[in-house]
Amino acid sequence: MNPLVSVSWLAGRLDDPQVVVLDATLPPVGVVPAVDTRGRYLEAHIPGAVFFDIDELSDHSTPLPHMLPNEEEFSRKMAEMGVGDGMTLVVYEQAGVFSAPRAWWMLRGFGVREVYVLDGGLEAWSKAGMRVEAGPVQRSKAGFTARLDAGGVKDFEQVQQRIAARDQILDARSAARFAGTAPEPRPGISSGHMPGATSVPFTELVADGRLKDAESLREIFTAKRVDLDKPITTTCGSGVTAAVIALGLEIAGAKQVSLYDGSWAEYAQKPEAVIEKAQ
Repeated sequence: MNPLVSVSWLAGRLDDPQVVVLDATLPPVGVVPAVDTRGRYLEAHIPGAVFFDIDELSDHSTPLPHMLPNEEEFSRKMAEMGVGDGMTLVVYEQAGVFSAPRAWWMLRGFGVREVYVLDGGLEAWSKAGMRVEAGPVQRSKAGFTARLDAGGVKDFEQVQQRIAARDQILDARSAARFAGTAPEPRPGISSGHMPGATSVPFTELVADGRLKDAESLREIFTAKRVDLDKPITTTCGSGVTAAVIALGLEIAGAKQVSLYDGSWAEYAQKPEAVIEKAQ
């Protein structure tokens, strides 16, 4: 199943009540003042789209950013948004490729079978001359049942086991943060990388505001000696851009992909974690 859909594909299904469009834009990291992505959604969004607030839909019982909530909480919030079981979901972001893959990964991880990412996002939609609308969207409450696929999510202990087994771990952070030559955006956290991890900056998978095609993605992973037939765990700073790699891997044909939800924000704070830097 191709996880990407085109503007024309979505335009032809926009009036289908079983198709729900979600704007899953997070503010870009390091931009001050923070970009008001919800405000931008209210100014212009795909008709009928609901704002999928990744921060609001995350676990607030932990200081770690963007962690998955429990099944009950996610079910309740999705139902309140008007997203029900069996619906087809299309997520997008307002510009570039950053956070929509995280929404795709969350939804798929909680059991949504038909969930896609709009190729090119709102920019592609607008450039194609498609209509946008302003203001909030209120859908009728639905019934949503989240069923977490635990195999797709890794915690610290499981990542430690993968490191010990020399399994494939792909890191989406910048090459400089991976090497330990640039600081982390979160204070008090050392940069560097996990033993045996491979640097795959998520920006290398993107061109002109969208993910590269399947052949180009396979070429990138091959050049980095990634075996698409073997288990792969993705990681990043906080679990967001790790989902960009996960999406790219799916497009490239990988079948055994998991994501370390705590990512570097958790790993680098663990006293027992081994952190390597470029020599």
